[in-house]
Amino acid sequence: MNTGASDPAGPPRALAAPRRRWPRRSLLAGSVLAGGAAAWAAFSQSFPARFLRARLGDVGREPAPTPHQPNPAAWSDTHLTLAWLGQSTVLINFLGVRILTDPALLDRIGVDFGLGTLGPLRLTAPALKPKALPELDLVLVSHAHFDHLDVGTLAQLRGRPMVVTARHTADLIPRRPFREVRELGWNETHRVRTPRGTVILRALEVKHWGARMRRDTYRGYNGYVIEREGRRLIFAGDTAHTALFESHRAHGPFDAALMPIGAYDPWIKNHCTPEEAIAMTRAARASRLVPLHHQTFKLSNEPFSEPIERLRHALSDEPERLALSSIGEHAVLPG
Repeated sequence: MNTGASDPAGPPRALAAPRRRWPRRSLLAGSVLAGGAAAWAAFSQSFPARFLRARLGDVGREPAPTPHQPNPAAWSDTHLTLAWLGQSTVLINFLGVRILTDPALLDRIGVDFGLGTLGPLRLTAPALKPKALPELDLVLVSHAHFDHLDVGTLAQLRGRPMVVTARHTADLIPRRPFREVRELGWNETHRVRTPRGTVILRALEVKHWGARMRRDTYRGYNGYVIEREGRRLIFAGDTAHTALFESHRAHGPFDAALMPIGAYDPWIKNHCTPEEAIAMTRAARASRLVPLHHQTFKLSNEPFSEPIERLRHALSDEPERLALSSIGEHAVLPG
């Protein structure tokens, strides 16, 4: 019965939605997964984990300044002069012909995503940036690894050089007005005619591998003999210790061997030690050794200075064989 009196409880209220509660098991599973991911990133020796740790270590770091800066404009066209610019990049004035090996002269190497490059940051700045190079006649690429074939560097080179590269790697060379891009297989030769003279090239077998993205193992890899007017250099690219250089001596004698000496720990199957680089230089009967592939990127476990220190120690009885040892140094090779 309605008495007309108001209801002390008031009008009925809408029921509130029940609060969502995460099951404790889900929270625990999430914590375990997060902890597992952190442990994987911190301790795993897999390539993705090591790559992630290295990139995190690069945050906020700048490459150290180069110890020396060469001045190729002052080099004589009547001499054989070369400068190590970092990693395996060597600028050569070969009796007037300008040659660059394995171009990698930007601060970072790796995959270009348009907004930036995802890959290792240099430990030491390049001795010269691409725009500071002279106009080039010839560019040699030994294989497709990012620290030997850097698309950003190639795109910025001066002049209209010819590019010589290994088998099945020409597709990686950026489109720009190169005079020609040519692939060479082992033991193939090519006579490169430039406005400043002719260079004879021979591709050599070394002990390495050529894949750029780990699965494209069909790509080739080369060393090279570079010859002009009776003078010769042997450029090993990347190589592990191999007896092949004993047969390569037939293409000499060589004024110098450009040899890698770093990234051997733990990659000894693909990269030689400093002592092995000396042994291969002697096997090829090269007068001098130009050490490459160290002091530039953190690609392995050995300390920064260990390769060159081991090399100097091993050559302590014949220090004149060592042509140079620091990024940016140049050497004039006597005839």
